[in-house]
Amino acid sequence: MTNNQMKIAVYGRQFNDPAVFPSIQHVFDNLAQHGVDIYVHRELNDHLAGHISMVKYKVLEPDDEIKGVIDLFLTLGGDGTLLDTVTMIGDTGIPVIGINFGRLGFLASINKNDIAAAIHAVVNKQFSLDSRELICIHSELEIFGKDNFALNDITIHKRDDAAMITTHVFLEEEFLNSYWGDGIIISTSTGSTAYSLSCGGPIIFPQSNSIVLTPVSPHNLNVRPVVLPDTSTLSIEVECRSSNYLVSCDSRTAVIDKTMRFTLKKAGFRLNLIRLNNESYLSTLRNKLLWGLDTRNY
Repeated sequence: MTNNQMKIAVYGRQFNDPAVFPSIQHVFDNLAQHGVDIYVHRELNDHLAGHISMVKYKVLEPDDEIKGVIDLFLTLGGDGTLLDTVTMIGDTGIPVIGINFGRLGFLASINKNDIAAAIHAVVNKQFSLDSRELICIHSELEIFGKDNFALNDITIHKRDDAAMITTHVFLEEEFLNSYWGDGIIISTSTGSTAYSLSCGGPIIFPQSNSIVLTPVSPHNLNVRPVVLPDTSTLSIEVECRSSNYLVSCDSRTAVIDKTMRFTLKKAGFRLNLIRLNNESYLSTLRNKLLWGLDTRNY
């Protein structure tokens, strides 16, 4: 495959800050200069209408076949935008890279100041693939349908105005613990730097083959996160004194109004993140978490 045959799909959410449009224009200009075939997701195409002087491209409809058609996805936004593409990509193996227009950006790691260099590296295949595990959730109603998998985490959480919930967790059908509180997070190693981290969970390296169960605002202060092998199968039953609670699969959320048993385990496929040759997981951690710097000196 030569550069002018590479097919890149571009996805992004609605942009409320007009200051990002010059950077988006820069992305499309660079893609066009390298002669790639550009596909713009319908959602992004509708948001950019009238704001960008577009180069020649095709519109990618949500139901279009992508396997064997698209070579890679490029996302414009933050980590949440990249997570949106996980259900689009599914088990196709199509790699994805994110240009960060957001704040922290562990997944969408390309700075908008590095757009030209990043696109040059991508079209010349100067990158490696960082294969990440996903976790899936099953229940009697299959509340997320075929999109029941998550790259970051699956969360069970009380409603904002509700009393705390109780989640009974079983590991390989053996009782593990009952958690009283606002909920629990079942996170992949990738998601360990997301919601789980903000609730006191550990940072887990992607190669660790682990998942972490992190309680959210637990009523019992002796409850702590638990790191488990990613080959584990978890079963969860929820008690809720109010009428309903929330189950989230990355950024997709369902309201549950009945007692239900959930089964969580590793998905049967992975997501391929593109890592440029000047990137590493350690460098991302240091840059995003300001490790190695003492802010008292600034």
